[in-house]
Amino acid sequence: MNTINKTTKIFAFLAVLFCSLWVGAYLLRLFLSYQLFEGQDLSLKPYITSVNLAGILTTLLPTITTTFVLYICFIVSFGLFIIVSHIKLRYNGWLFIITIIILITLPFEIYLMTIDYTIIIQLNYGTYNTSEIVDLFVKRIKILGSFPLIEIFCYLSFYYFLLYRPLTKNEN
Repeated sequence: MNTINKTTKIFAFLAVLFCSLWVGAYLLRLFLSYQLFEGQDLSLKPYITSVNLAGILTTLLPTITTTFVLYICFIVSFGLFIIVSHIKLRYNGWLFIITIIILITLPFEIYLMTIDYTIIIQLNYGTYNTSEIVDLFVKRIKILGSFPLIEIFCYLSFYYFLLYRPLTKNEN
């Protein structure tokens, strides 16, 4: 592990950077999205009217776009890190655990990103129905329930694995 080249270090840095930025942006997005709704029936809060809903949705667009782009950048840079580094997962349990968490959460996040893509496209072109966008927000929240929260906690555990590198064996 100590003999990794500069390209591997660059991809490792980019993966950690994009993951950190994505986690922060995702948390911000979750906080802002959940502020629109109240109760378990996910009805809009009383201060949200049809007059200001379009402005609120347009204001949320940068957080949705940021999380979308950062996750793609994270997955690409992590994949390139794994390919370029030639680190054996058999001897580096910490990297194996990180890789497994990413691979398990990837299909679910891709599904959520398809909903996000629809929201981004509709909001960017400006020809959208606000109730349709709100329905997409509700669908995104209801479909996988607490998955985003579980995913955030899993990704926050990466820092522990990167710092302490448990389950590391000698290759000899």
